[in-house]
Amino acid sequence: MKFIETIKNVWKIEELRNRIIFTLGLLLVYRFGAQVVLPGIDASQLASLQGKADGGGIFGLLNAFTGGAFANASVFALGIMPYISASIVVQLMGIAIPYLQKLQKEGASGQKKITQITRWLTIGICLVQAPGYLASLGPMFGIPDSAFLLGQGGVFYFSSIVILVTGCIFAMWLGEKITDKGIGNGISLLIMVGIIATLPKSFLQNMSARFTTGNGAMMILFEILIWFAIIAGSILLVMAVRKIAVQYARRSATGGYEKNVFGGARQFIPLKLNASGVMPIIFAQAIMFVPGLIGGSSLLKETTTGQWMVANFSDMFGLWYNVVFALLIIIFTYFYTAITVPTNKMADDLKRSGGFIPGIRPGSETSEYLDKIMSQITLPGSIFLALIAIFPAFVFKLMGVQSGWALFFGGTSLLIMVGVAIDTMQQVNSYLLNRHYDGLMKTGKNRKAVA
Repeated sequence: MKFIETIKNVWKIEELRNRIIFTLGLLLVYRFGAQVVLPGIDASQLASLQGKADGGGIFGLLNAFTGGAFANASVFALGIMPYISASIVVQLMGIAIPYLQKLQKEGASGQKKITQITRWLTIGICLVQAPGYLASLGPMFGIPDSAFLLGQGGVFYFSSIVILVTGCIFAMWLGEKITDKGIGNGISLLIMVGIIATLPKSFLQNMSARFTTGNGAMMILFEILIWFAIIAGSILLVMAVRKIAVQYARRSATGGYEKNVFGGARQFIPLKLNASGVMPIIFAQAIMFVPGLIGGSSLLKETTTGQWMVANFSDMFGLWYNVVFALLIIIFTYFYTAITVPTNKMADDLKRSGGFIPGIRPGSETSEYLDKIMSQITLPGSIFLALIAIFPAFVFKLMGVQSGWALFFGGTSLLIMVGVAIDTMQQVNSYLLNRHYDGLMKTGKNRKAVA
């Protein structure tokens, strides 16, 4: 009853209702576009491409991120991932390029210029990925020549590249509009909706495989219980914080700070256990493509080393793949946390606001203390993140779960779904608190809705 009452409260707030409807409408447009096949390709002859995607592995992961558009040879086949890649590149370049560092300090105007740079870089990445995708349709994915109604000449390539780049830019525009006028982070929602779109099909395929063997119902129930346990663990990882107590001195009548801090406000600095989010998994996933490419190169293709690299690093459920994958995630977690958690800036801001950590001197000593705490909590956070990332391999090898359904037992897919769902619910909750409730610590009785 309380859940139903909460849904009613959400619908009573006109602004929130309009934002939710707007968001759902644009997400529907994105899902519709994922089903529109590129002009010149016969949709009935894409079985080999769809079979590659349904088989799990790297192609299954790419297909999940695009919501099935990759396997459909859709106008949204590139998905929103080129924009994500461009954002990561710009963020990393901000460490070394003074111009970008200057823009980061300029506030809203600087962020606007960074966004524009990211958009242009997205187009550049699309111009590289689109021809590669089109060239792979035949030799790599086994689509017959008869599927290309206009042939594979210059006209087909030019028109398809333009459409694929336009599709990615349009998806990026949809995401930005959702962020501005909808609810939640638009880009993240597009990725999450794409991942969820492939979930029912993967689950049904796994269910069908289970019922062909004995004890199908019991195994499916056991898998669902394991899945919910992993989701609960992912939520704990996303929400876990280490609170650092902070004391603020009480201001005197003359405007200065009293040395006697009795009566000063006591607050906390929340340091997240996993401050890097899913970025270490994305970085590591990109690196894991490299060994297979090197092993399959003309120099190593015929050698024992090259064949070993291709065999072990082309199977994302293999032992060596997951060992290296987990180590890379731990390394990248430390790296990304170091560049995204500015302990020096946190210490300076704390000092300027008259705050200090009890027992720690303001300034450099505070920065060193925060850096030490971050290092301590990043280790268990990175190990837990690595375990969640490689857990699909465990359920695939030990439980016999189908590869497509196994991808939802961890990794980037699950963490993105959990993180985006939590962020969206927090935004909805903030509307409820501002418009309907006195506050979390109050009685919780409804007030009259404010239009």
